[in-house]
Amino acid sequence: MDNAATLAFFQNFYTEASLYVAPAVADALATAPLVVPAVAPLAPAAAAPLPPKPEPVPLPPLPPAVAPIVAPRPTPVAAPVAAAPVPAAPAATPTETTAPAPNRAAVTLTLAQLPAAPTAPPSQPGRVQPTPTQSPVAHIPFSTLGSNVGGLVVLVRLPDEQFRKLPRNVFLNNLLKALRLIVEDVVLVNVEHASYPVALCSLRQQLAARQFLAFGKNLLDVAVYTTQPYEPVLLYGDTAFLGGSEIELLEYDAGRKKKLWQGVQRMFGV
Repeated sequence: MDNAATLAFFQNFYTEASLYVAPAVADALATAPLVVPAVAPLAPAAAAPLPPKPEPVPLPPLPPAVAPIVAPRPTPVAAPVAAAPVPAAPAATPTETTAPAPNRAAVTLTLAQLPAAPTAPPSQPGRVQPTPTQSPVAHIPFSTLGSNVGGLVVLVRLPDEQFRKLPRNVFLNNLLKALRLIVEDVVLVNVEHASYPVALCSLRQQLAARQFLAFGKNLLDVAVYTTQPYEPVLLYGDTAFLGGSEIELLEYDAGRKKKLWQGVQRMFGV
């Protein structure tokens, strides 16, 4: 082998070691034969046996846990419930009939001393003056509301829808209240003709018509020519009559209300 190559080989192999060789030694190495020692093959190493696993040391047993002692809760003893005595069936009694509640006593208005109605003026040609028994307007229809318990008749001329609402009219109810009456004590009569009055003889066929309050014009045939507004009079000796303005006018006119009330006071003596 070339000495220079061998030197380079070992120079690379022993990097950290200095490989300076003297010339004489180098020449000797160059001439000496290279002897490579034989290397005996290594026998495979036998696996060393693992040490035996130590047996676990048993721990001493723990003392048993002591459960807390709880005193038992006393069970309440229910008091014996006495059986309720069963009431004996009541003896059969004769059936009692309940008498119906008495109706409201009717209030009869007492008329004051009223002047007689003046004589009717001469009738126009061809017109017949009505009487309590005969009248040329006996065919004029009318409708009623109420029972006429007190004998007082209220005359109006209204559309049917407004007439149905009249029992709830505040002004009319207040007026009747001042006379110790309610709407159920009177009868409301609606004249169903735009111009002609209703006949007294027709009313008396159905009603005990003796006292009249008229709210409007030309409502009763026998009073057309013989009465003045707010002046109560006695017609034919048995029929009291007092006329005034329409209810819708009286509601908002204090002067008319005063005149009407004064006429009512003279008529009934209140």
